[in-house]
Amino acid sequence: MFSMILRSSLAICLVFVLNGVVNASERYLLNAGDVLEVSVWNEETLQKQVIILPDGTISFPLAGQLEAQGKSVTDVQLALTEKLKEYLSDPVVTVSVTSVGGNSIHIMGKVNTPGSFVMVQRLDVMQALSLAGGLSPYAEENNIIVLRRNGTKQQTIPVHYASIKKGHDLDTNVLLKSGDVIVIP
Repeated sequence: MFSMILRSSLAICLVFVLNGVVNASERYLLNAGDVLEVSVWNEETLQKQVIILPDGTISFPLAGQLEAQGKSVTDVQLALTEKLKEYLSDPVVTVSVTSVGGNSIHIMGKVNTPGSFVMVQRLDVMQALSLAGGLSPYAEENNIIVLRRNGTKQQTIPVHYASIKKGHDLDTNVLLKSGDVIVIP
């Protein structure tokens, strides 16, 4: 009986751990152009709004330059806390995102309203095309691509718009990432 309870408890714990891993991988990662509010408790001079620069860094008094792009808010908060420990005893740092302006995608080609769009929520290709007012009548529905940069390499992802409209090839309706470019010939 005890071993059965122990196995059940371990199974429940494993579910919670795995859920934590999934949730951690879905956390928002910061992008160049995002705006952060940083404050250190009980230090009025260490309350500042910072923007993540194009090189992916932020600058904060006493801490200097820190890498922020591709990191979570918690990662930046911990890094700032470590840097500030050199000057303050047990600093309590709070970091929050006030603008996700760096979390943008770009839509170009034969849509009604091409341009750059800030993603304030997760978007797939069809949702993004909806933001751009839909395809123009002369768009080539079967030749749409998503350009995605992975480090120094660029990837091309085909989108089968005509099939998606019919409920087919739904796996080509990919979730977009910051910096993606949708090209509609």
